[in-house]
Amino acid sequence: MVPFATILRTKVHSYTMRTVLLTALMIAAGLTTVAQYEVRITHPEALRTSNDVLKGKAAKAGLQAAGLPEDQQQQVLLNSSTDVWPTGLANDSARKANAPYIKNYSAFRLFSYTEEEVPLTVVMLPAKDNIHMPEELRPAADLFVVLPDSALTAVEAPKTRPEISRGPRWKNRDMALILRPDELYATYDLGNDETARKALEASGMSQPEIDAVVFRSHERNWPDGIDSFDERAPLLNNFKKYKTYVGADWDDKVLVIVPVDKNKSMPKLMRPYVDVYFVYAKTALQVKAQKKKKGK
Repeated sequence: MVPFATILRTKVHSYTMRTVLLTALMIAAGLTTVAQYEVRITHPEALRTSNDVLKGKAAKAGLQAAGLPEDQQQQVLLNSSTDVWPTGLANDSARKANAPYIKNYSAFRLFSYTEEEVPLTVVMLPAKDNIHMPEELRPAADLFVVLPDSALTAVEAPKTRPEISRGPRWKNRDMALILRPDELYATYDLGNDETARKALEASGMSQPEIDAVVFRSHERNWPDGIDSFDERAPLLNNFKKYKTYVGADWDDKVLVIVPVDKNKSMPKLMRPYVDVYFVYAKTALQVKAQKKKKGK
């Protein structure tokens, strides 16, 4: 019989060799391992603003090495696009005007890599941790921005990075037709409704998904043309054109999911750049059950 100590040494040696090999491969690829802790943006002018910023080989390798599940990797790629940035980050003049406030973002390291000998870090700006930001800088979804390491500083007694909130899946859910657009609860506070939160959980949503729904079910986090009653009122009839899916229901209310992928043809002021959520009265909707595939 092989002594337990010998087995343990063998396993430790094997683990150590794998770790050394992985580290060597990451160094060769220009990657840097960093703790996923809170940071501060000290030089907002250094923000990388290209939509291709995470499409290089080093960035892709760094994202894979970060250990995120596939769906979260996709969320990082989607939400690193400047198309989903709030208006206060949308162009050079807006960023320059908002530079003092950009430094107040609650931000977390995600991963680092090197490109053209410049050490870069991908930073997560979680939506729910940045409600304190001015409206034009407040993200409606978790955002991911790229800055040089020299534009960041560590936070004393930092918090660890929260889990990425991707929002619930919708493809296998029943479709909903909006028949009475005015029966909309635009300022409904799902976070304070225990029955609603239990319904979201019972529908299969994880806590990060629920967090995303709570945040993006309030009008202030909807597209620019519908984020207040005065702007929304002339456009209400167009709500019938939204393609929506049932997220959950409770009491006399229904949460509907408005996926960005299904609503790209909506008028620009109504078009979501990330999935958003509406709370409607049940009487306002017609639900169409999804057709089940054969053999299921």
